[in-house]
Amino acid sequence: MARQDNQERESEFVDRLVHINRVAKVVKGGRRFGFAALVVVGDQKGRVGVGHGKAKEVPEAIRKATEAAKGKLIRVPLREGRTLHHDVKGHSGAGKVVLRAAPPGTGIIAGGPMRAVFETLGVQDVVAKSVGTSNPHNMIHATIDALSRIASPRQIASKRNKKVGDIISRRDAGAEDEAAVSA
Repeated sequence: MARQDNQERESEFVDRLVHINRVAKVVKGGRRFGFAALVVVGDQKGRVGVGHGKAKEVPEAIRKATEAAKGKLIRVPLREGRTLHHDVKGHSGAGKVVLRAAPPGTGIIAGGPMRAVFETLGVQDVVAKSVGTSNPHNMIHATIDALSRIASPRQIASKRNKKVGDIISRRDAGAEDEAAVSA
């Protein structure tokens, strides 16, 4: 029974292989090859994690990376279950990313490694830009950093001892003010 529960828990996650790096160690008889895998795991309902695994064989490296990613899941609040609550920036090493909330129907406009994060997270509408590096490790860690900074209106309202309606009504009023100015 425990094995069935474990399989159901694993099946709820979607994993995406982002990058495989082949590394060589030179020894007396020639070269020994190893593999490093970068994997993103998510439940497409607001949880996502990233993992790194190394092994002599590719499948074993992927398995290790997937297990590491499942142990590092973070929860990200999503607006209407499809986009981010607000624009946010993140960085890791030389990698900087800018994530912007988008209206319905926009889709995922993001580079390869970032796209994998958004697909496994369950975001449907987002605009993202990577600035400074194309290294998949830095891009993904910067994206995770940015996502961890997102706060929902409920969290902000509880910090400020206000009602959620006060926070959301200001956001909607700001959009109406912008529309009036641009018209």
